[in-house]
Amino acid sequence: MGKTKHEGPIKVSKMPAPKYWVSPIPFGLGKVKPKHIRDTMKTVWDNKDNLNYAKNILTKGVCDGCALGVSGLQDQTLKGPHICTTRLNVLRLNTMPAMKEEIVHADIDELKKYSSEELRELGRVPYPLIRRKGERSFSRLEWDEAMDLIAKKMKTLDPKQYGFYLTARGITNESYYVAGKVARFLGTNHIDNASRICHSPSKTALKRSIGVGASTSNYQDWIGTDVLMFWGSVASNSSPVSTKYMLAAKKQGTKIIVVNPYREPAMDEYWVPSNAESALFGTKVADDFYQINIGGDIAFMHGIMKHWFDMEEATHGSAINHAFVEEHVNDYEALKTNVQAQSWDEIVKSSGVTQERIIELSELLANSKNAVYAWALGLTMHSFATDNISQVANLALLRGHLGRKHAGLMPFRGHSSVQGSGEMGSDPFVLPGGGWEDENVERIEKLWNFELPKWQGDICGVSLENAVLPEDHERKLKMYYMSGGNFLETMPNPHFIEKALSELDIRVHQDIIFNTSTLVEAKEAVIVLPAKTRYEQDGGGTSTSTERMVYFSPEIKGNKQLVEEARAEWKIYIDLAKRVKPGTAHLVDFKDGQEIRDEIALANPSYNGVQHLKKEGDVFQWGGAWLCEDGICPTPDGKGNLISVDIPNLNKPEGTFYVTTRRGKQFNSMVYKSTDPFNSAKRYDVLMNEEDGNKLNIANGEPIVVYNQYGTFQGKAHFAEIATGNVGLFFPEGNFLIPKGIYDGPSGIPQYSVAVKVEKAERFHAKKDVDYLEKRIDDLEMTAD
Repeated sequence: MGKTKHEGPIKVSKMPAPKYWVSPIPFGLGKVKPKHIRDTMKTVWDNKDNLNYAKNILTKGVCDGCALGVSGLQDQTLKGPHICTTRLNVLRLNTMPAMKEEIVHADIDELKKYSSEELRELGRVPYPLIRRKGERSFSRLEWDEAMDLIAKKMKTLDPKQYGFYLTARGITNESYYVAGKVARFLGTNHIDNASRICHSPSKTALKRSIGVGASTSNYQDWIGTDVLMFWGSVASNSSPVSTKYMLAAKKQGTKIIVVNPYREPAMDEYWVPSNAESALFGTKVADDFYQINIGGDIAFMHGIMKHWFDMEEATHGSAINHAFVEEHVNDYEALKTNVQAQSWDEIVKSSGVTQERIIELSELLANSKNAVYAWALGLTMHSFATDNISQVANLALLRGHLGRKHAGLMPFRGHSSVQGSGEMGSDPFVLPGGGWEDENVERIEKLWNFELPKWQGDICGVSLENAVLPEDHERKLKMYYMSGGNFLETMPNPHFIEKALSELDIRVHQDIIFNTSTLVEAKEAVIVLPAKTRYEQDGGGTSTSTERMVYFSPEIKGNKQLVEEARAEWKIYIDLAKRVKPGTAHLVDFKDGQEIRDEIALANPSYNGVQHLKKEGDVFQWGGAWLCEDGICPTPDGKGNLISVDIPNLNKPEGTFYVTTRRGKQFNSMVYKSTDPFNSAKRYDVLMNEEDGNKLNIANGEPIVVYNQYGTFQGKAHFAEIATGNVGLFFPEGNFLIPKGIYDGPSGIPQYSVAVKVEKAERFHAKKDVDYLEKRIDDLEMTAD
């Protein structure tokens, strides 16, 4: 697999293309849009106390923002310098000083008054800390004391009673690998990572559909493909540099189609700050929007395929790539039967898109030799997410849009290091280089020279639920060791999450900053360990981008505000292993990052090449330019699998809305602006269609209540171009409406969409029966099939 190598950054035309301009008025003056120049000036001001180090991070380090993979100011897609606001926003995490002592040791109730955003601005964790049950503040610990306390507790527990979690915040492949290895060495399979709550369904679905859980194509494949489909993705907001690729693609004749309930302003019009033409006049991004119902994607794709089969009835070969299907695809007849059984009425009702419009897109794709299908959280945050993505794979397989230039499947990842997390084995379902099949287990045991625990580990959501199990339950989680992350602001039902976090005996937060979850009490103690950033990691480290590029980011010296006591994440894990099992800890010991990379290359054969990455600018792409090249998939029989899926029953009763969460100017749960620069919405605004507002006698800007049997959300109506019957809330503010414990079966991602009622606030509060919310609301009792 992967015969063809990536060609490296290409040069694209600098000729202006006025037909794609938003407005001849420079810088979009007078429009609702991000103020990139002002934001950049603010970044310079914020980092003025450590400016030279900030400059070195930007020019020498690999971006710790999104997963595009910009190394220094260069990437592997387009020649020329690239920088974006996402990267500038997270820059301060790497340059700021340690928190002042009076803040670190302040009364816990004082600290709890701060939001995560305010806590982040207080500075970095200066040294190991502990807050025992009932104590009013954190106290200082020596590293040895802290590690001995954690190790002592671990020794008293069954390995099924402790777990590890790693976020995607700048963590390197080396740290993921060591954490995964140490967890298994200590006897637990409870290890999970941030992809569980973003793209785990992408990996699961692609694995079953085409045999490999990664993007099959490159960003360069966008430039010159016939159609670039964005599904439930606001690529321009999460990964702003990607708009440069989109502009280059449009100049080569690529049509950009966006499928999303909300007509996202950033996918409609965008001003790319590092492209002079776009910065001045803006870029019209999407050629067409399909405003679909939340959860209506499977039906919508059934409609596309149903019309393809109708086209085939009229003219053989007019829609299906038969040569590709016959040679490279399984289960064609079963899928055809399933699709043809779907009625147009059901397709239109579920998708919210008319038959005519679906046929329009169906014919565009049927007449496109090439297409790249990219998607993000709009497809993954459902209890049927794996089916959503297998359905996208069905489209690509039927058309043969796979395994070659300008064609493929791309889960559009939002964090710079998250692609590598599972590939390194920090995941309950996988080990480096494969899953838990006997052959791979045997291979890893031989390499690691110790026996792996054979029981099934839990995903992070289940681990948190297990924290509230009875004391004597064998799987009651009593200790959770977390590298970054804030479950309070990323998981559904924050009230429950707070309870779960407080039910743990010991919680370890290995992090660079405090967040709201750090301040929750635990039954015995909360221990905070100061971690180094990616750029301080001894000897540097690697991260893997969306397109499978593995980049080396060097250690960057010269931090004027170095936190002297911070330690590299992978080193802390090894230290823990030595204290829990001193007799055999040499089996997980590494003297430096190079030694880890040497072993990664053996543990995961796809990563053979990582051992040669040693200096700034070093990069290689695992799997070659295209996975499934020439249509040959890494499945047992070399073929892709068409998966027949059903239209999900959302149980959305008449008069209710379906809610989706969206991001504003934020990086995962880290909010950087309280007003969304793309639509002027505040964090407690509810995006809704004006037509729906009129029906409910709700005026734009009026206070409203959004509620269901799980929670109540009070905000203001913000009329926007969102499909009728759907409302949008900001994440994480809207998470109080989302139930706990509902997951996509195959991938374990929590469901983040749910039915709600919407009412004027005055009507809601005027109801006489103030207790009615506590009662069962029958038409809102639902399960997603």
